[in-house]
Amino acid sequence: MKKNLLSAWACALLVGCSSGTPQPSLDQFSDFTGGRTMGDATSLYWYTERLSVPYTAADYVTAGDYGWFKSDYRWSEGELRELVRQGEQVKDNQELVPYRIHVRFNKSGEAVYQQYRLDGRVLPLSSDKLAWLKREAKDITTITKQQDRDNYELIQGYWDGSSFESCRGNSYSSIEFNQTLPSFVVNRLSSVDNYVAFLGSTRGSKVTVKELLMLAEDSQDCMERPSLIESE
Repeated sequence: MKKNLLSAWACALLVGCSSGTPQPSLDQFSDFTGGRTMGDATSLYWYTERLSVPYTAADYVTAGDYGWFKSDYRWSEGELRELVRQGEQVKDNQELVPYRIHVRFNKSGEAVYQQYRLDGRVLPLSSDKLAWLKREAKDITTITKQQDRDNYELIQGYWDGSSFESCRGNSYSSIEFNQTLPSFVVNRLSSVDNYVAFLGSTRGSKVTVKELLMLAEDSQDCMERPSLIESE
């Protein structure tokens, strides 16, 4: 009787486990970060894969006097299905005005829902603009994966001239730049507390900077990954 009760209990456990909603394992997800500068534009990237397939991505891009934006992207079964972007852009070469883009795609890549608001007005999105948005999403996946293979990632933190504390709370006593910096940047880094974001790597107590992306006063908060798409 005792043996039968144990067997029944074990079977009940197995049935309970198999009938419940499977929980995704953290091992299924891989996170990547990166960034780059092109002309006046500086980009920070975040990208997540699930089982080596694109899952989500985000970016923060600033272009000086021309404006800035942040985006959130979502894939399903390897296809880009939704993106939301908001920021500010120059209007009539005079002032910055707010804008927001929201697009949903079907499995075939067609835009089945689109909304583009610029300074309070609703405008259409051209096919070229939609294709450009798709390319930007794909660029994030390509760039961050390549930078990861090169052992580089997006690192943010605060440098006081003698030590660096990352936004993750890690401290480093040495920082090395693998690029030639303008003299005013060098002077500022040596004399003023700064927020910095860069593409680089860490090893022990040393931070190596491949490319400086952002430099601001130490009152600048660490840049969080944008989250603009509502959860389903």
